Amino acid sequence: MKQNNRSQRTTVWLCTTAMLMALNVAMSSFGVPVPGGHLYMNDIVICVAAIILDPLAAFVVGGVGAFLGDLFFYPTPMFVSLVTHGLQAVVISLFSHYAMKKHPVLASGIGVTVGAVIMVVGYSLGRAFLYSTPEYAVLKLPYQILQAVVGAVFGMILCWKCGIHKLYHKMVLKKPV
Repeated sequence: MKQNNRSQRTTVWLCTTAMLMALNVAMSSFGVPVPGGHLYMNDIVICVAAIILDPLAAFVVGGVGAFLGDLFFYPTPMFVSLVTHGLQAVVISLFSHYAMKKHPVLASGIGVTVGAVIMVVGYSLGRAFLYSTPEYAVLKLPYQILQAVVGAVFGMILCWKCGIHKLYHKMVLKKPV
């Protein structure tokens, strides 16, 4: 009986991780046009996945998903995406699962805030390195900040106000929150 439960959890973990990674790839394939650039919504998926999943799965969804999205659609920053979004997802997941267990919403809020800073700094440094000009990184900085804030806010709303966190733990893990 125990082996069957472990096998079921592994299958659920794998399928959930793969589905969210595919959603990350899809959301990174197009951007919402804003004056002077595009706003990509894959940060919402990364934040939601990092809040509900363990750090390894969060890295796969965030880092590998963003890497594949860039590989398919715009390959220049794909390694920057792998490192930046991967680190962002791991940090959010670590805060959400291991910090302040009595206050999970606050822990997730701190995690997505730190993750947003990691994303903005990582992409700014990555752009400055890839395009050999800090001016380009500074030019894109407002869009990175907007994308990080939108991802953090909507990720928190989806997980805690819309009940994705509770639903995931209740239905998938079959344990109360």
